[in-house]
Amino acid sequence: MSKRERWNALLELLATEGRLEVEETAAALDVSSATIRRDLDELAEQQMLVRTRGGALAHGVSYELPLRYKSSRHASEKQRIAAAAVELVGDGDVVGFNGGTTTTEVARALALRAGGGRRDTSDATDVTAPVFTVVTNALNIAGELAVRPQVKLVVTGGVARPQTYELVGPLTAGVLNEVVLDVAVLGVDGLDPRLGVMTRQEDEASISRLFAERAQRVVVVADSSKMGRRAFARICGLDAVDVVVTDAAAPADAVTRLEDVGIKVIRV
Repeated sequence: MSKRERWNALLELLATEGRLEVEETAAALDVSSATIRRDLDELAEQQMLVRTRGGALAHGVSYELPLRYKSSRHASEKQRIAAAAVELVGDGDVVGFNGGTTTTEVARALALRAGGGRRDTSDATDVTAPVFTVVTNALNIAGELAVRPQVKLVVTGGVARPQTYELVGPLTAGVLNEVVLDVAVLGVDGLDPRLGVMTRQEDEASISRLFAERAQRVVVVADSSKMGRRAFARICGLDAVDVVVTDAAAPADAVTRLEDVGIKVIRV
């Protein structure tokens, strides 16, 4: 097991359990106690946990894994979700993306589609027109799309959140208030049939809400672990959502309740 794999496993365990004991964790990962102590010390230096005598604690109840360590969660499901989501986007559309591992996968799939040359050629006078225009507040998505000539990229300003790579604040809102989107693709931390779609941070929720308000269609991409889950900050109600793309493990009752309020649910 590489260091990255160990760190990912440690942070996953910490997010689930709230605390770790060196000896128990070493046995669970089948490595030495000395290796776990070194890993915990290094993670503490990066302020990703609180080191204690004999183990480690999460920073608090709202502990959130940095994006780079969440990417391996439900990876295959997210890739299938991404493949289905890009089929909801038409050539020439203006697409908004908030941050998150699932929206990142959708953005990658969209870039691959753009690179394949699919475009509306009815306007023969503008053969260099981009296949898509992408508006995002996610720095990692922007970094991947910036080198794609087939994609016109608009990045919002704002203050960067290091855990999710999202730009937030009034500068971000100022840009979004000046654009119009065909489709907003939103990643969320929770999707509740009564409360709507939610995320952990209120500043991210307000920006995601703006994405939804500026879009003609709202597509929520969420693996089954998010279905029926609640989070601290509400993005919007279900009345603002047109489509939910999730995986085949999504609970049937949750899917039915979404469909009952007129949301199209795609399970992949």
